[in-house]
Amino acid sequence: MNLPNQITTARVLMIPVFMVLMLIPFSAGQFEISGTALPYTHFAGAVLFIIAAATDWLDGYFARKYNLVSTFGKFLDPLADKLLVTAALLSLIELQIVPAWMGIVILSREFAVTGMRLVAASDGMVIAASGLAKWKTVFQMLALAVLLLHNVPFAAWNIPTGMIFMWAAVVLTIVSGVDYFVKNRHVFKGSM
Repeated sequence: MNLPNQITTARVLMIPVFMVLMLIPFSAGQFEISGTALPYTHFAGAVLFIIAAATDWLDGYFARKYNLVSTFGKFLDPLADKLLVTAALLSLIELQIVPAWMGIVILSREFAVTGMRLVAASDGMVIAASGLAKWKTVFQMLALAVLLLHNVPFAAWNIPTGMIFMWAAVVLTIVSGVDYFVKNRHVFKGSM
């Protein structure tokens, strides 16, 4: 297994640990910043999420730089990304930090675009990530990281930055999803 695939596999293996830290009610204490309480376990889970999200860039960097792109990596990398985002969203919904409808919008778009890519792949076509999709990912990861930290990085200013990022992620999720389907509607022609 090459280095990028090892990094991606490590990202997948971080997900259950992340879920345990976020959802199992350990009584490890908490710290408070500007009136916002952050359990130590949630802090550890957020740091693990940030590390896992950063490995997405890292494995891609090594795969491109050293020409280590593999079929396994092409399969596992997007799967790892979706599993990580799903785990974070479900944790935040369970903790009643993010409304369930936001998670449904984001996950529905991910499943729909993945399905479209599978249909395209069966016909030998590749659908690359659009610029809008890349911005969607940036805002999703920012929103999830800040919300997993209970908005503590911005608590002193009393601005709901995590939810602002989440709203931006939801809007970009919808816009990029529509963009994918409009630009790639040819994928479904002849199959309907």
